[in-house]
Amino acid sequence: MINRLTSMLEFQAQALSLRAERQRIVASNIANADTPGYQARDFNFAAALREASGSAEGKHLGGAITSDLLRGTRDGTRFQPRLQFATPSQTSLDGNSVDMDRERAAFADNSVKYEATLRFINGNVRTMLDAIKGGQ
Repeated sequence: MINRLTSMLEFQAQALSLRAERQRIVASNIANADTPGYQARDFNFAAALREASGSAEGKHLGGAITSDLLRGTRDGTRFQPRLQFATPSQTSLDGNSVDMDRERAAFADNSVKYEATLRFINGNVRTMLDAIKGGQ
C-alpha cells in the first residue's frame, strides 16, 4: 500500500531533480556565451527521465523520440544524464556554439516546468494528507 502512495512522488521527485540539473546546464551555457571555443551542452529530458525512473510511468513519455538519443549513467543513487553538444544555429569565429535566444527560451521553459512539477508534488502531498485525515 505504501508503494502506491509513494510511487508517484518518487517519479515527480526524479523529474524535479532532472529539471534542476537541466537548469544548471542551461545557466552554464548562458554564463559561457562569450567564452571562446565553449560548446553548449544539453540533454534530452524525456529520455533521461525514462532512464532514471525505469518505471511504467516514465516509459510512455517521449515515445516518438528515437533510440539514438543519450542514455544516462548512475552515480550512486543520483542519476546523471549524459550530456550532448547543442547543434549551433550559426557558426561563430571564436568556436562558441551558445545561441542566446535558444538558451533563454530553454531556461524560461524549464523554469515553468520546474514550477509545475513542484505544484504536482504539492497537490499529491495535500491529497495524501486529506486521505489520512479522513475528511475531518
